[in-house]
This record gives sequence, C-alpha cells and structure tokens, in this order.
Amino acid sequence: MTASAAGGALLEAPAFVPRILVFSTNNISDPGIDLAGSSHMHYTPGVRVMPMPCTSGIKPAWIAHAIATGFDGVFVASDGDECAYLPDCAERASRIMSEAQVLLKQAGQSPQRLKMAAICSVCAEPFTRQVTQFAQALAALGPSGER
Repeated sequence: MTASAAGGALLEAPAFVPRILVFSTNNISDPGIDLAGSSHMHYTPGVRVMPMPCTSGIKPAWIAHAIATGFDGVFVASDGDECAYLPDCAERASRIMSEAQVLLKQAGQSPQRLKMAAICSVCAEPFTRQVTQFAQALAALGPSGER
C-alpha cells in the first residue's frame, strides 16, 4: 500500500493482470472462444484474440515479438487434428512452438510464457479454464518486461 499525496489515505496498488495474446483459428477455436464470451463466462481481461486461418500459419518470430513488445504470454488455441487446410497441421504447430520456445530462451524470456492447447468450436469451458490457468502461471512469473 502507498500513501496518496492528497491526504495520506492508503491506496492498494492494482493487481498485476497478465496481457495474453491468443492466436485462434477461424473455423475451429475462434467459435469456441466466441461462445465463451457470448455465454458470459469469466476469464482474465488481459486476453487479446488474433484469429488465423490455421495454427501452422503462425510464425515463431511473431510469438517472440509479442513477448518483446509487452505481452506477458502467448496462448495458441490450436485446431489440433481438425484443421481443414493441412493434414499435418498438428505436427507443424508443434514444431512452431518448439522454435518459438528457442527464440524466447535466446531473448532471455521463459518458454513458460508460451502455451498451446487444442480448443474446438464448442470448447468454451475448456478455453476459459486453460486461459485462466495460464494467466495464473504468468502472474507467478511476473511481467515480461516491456510495458
């Protein structure tokens, strides 16, 4: 707590809310994330969603850039084996995550700032649970640095 300049009253510092960039897929995970919102399910207000056609289209450098420019974590809402574009999307996405973790380590960031989970079009509850747990883990790590 800190004393305010105007009267000495104690004010509590705001709690750290991790900023999370979520990469979602247009046809698979994005509808599940939308369902969480339209169902008024609660999850951290620090989430920002970036829809993509396919998980395998994410570039590892985008993930590293997001962390370097102020996001505390990146959550990839993968389409798993349900990708409409590529039969090997899940394997490609796994390689992308591994490459991104290497980039994070090289930049002095924890690879725990990156999480991937398969989220389907009706997976509102699993999405809220996964992103809430990720936000708690990020809160324990603290801010990524850039603000």
